Amino acid sequence: MDKTKKKRKRLIFRSAVLVLLLGLVAFAVIGNLSKDNAVVAEGEEAPNFQLKQFGTNGKTMSLEDLEGKGVMLNFWATYCKPCEAEMPYMQKLYPKYKDKGVEIVGVNLDATKMIVNKFIDEYDLTFPNLHDEGGQVMDLYNVGQIPSTYFINEDGVVVEKVVGPLTLEKLDSYLQQIQPKG
Repeated sequence: MDKTKKKRKRLIFRSAVLVLLLGLVAFAVIGNLSKDNAVVAEGEEAPNFQLKQFGTNGKTMSLEDLEGKGVMLNFWATYCKPCEAEMPYMQKLYPKYKDKGVEIVGVNLDATKMIVNKFIDEYDLTFPNLHDEGGQVMDLYNVGQIPSTYFINEDGVVVEKVVGPLTLEKLDSYLQQIQPKG
């Protein structure tokens, strides 16, 4: 009789542990599924950040500094060939749209400042480029593939997110969309 009671207690204990483990696994799975991977989605407010700007002796820029303007936020790196291909388009349109209240801002993901400064000089880029050295803004915006570009209207709301390179025509069209109305 003693053996039967021990077996029964062991079965109950093992069953209880199994139920507890299944509950923990279910909790973990449901918790991960309910997380929204798109940290910044179209129609949502773009989160503020502050980064150092290349070529300004450590001067910083934040998204809040551009309040009331349309903002094109382009995540790029010097080793990214599609990023390199779209840089002349951004530079070509920058003076035209800057006068219309739209700011083009590059967010560079390279580790080495010297290489980025050389790239900026080589392409004669006059729009602000910020250094996301630790990748914190990249993570904040959940950027995977580069180039990735966010078009933010004057109210700070993401109007469009584009993953991949932009043509001159598409870029012009998106910049028109975020041009302030008043």
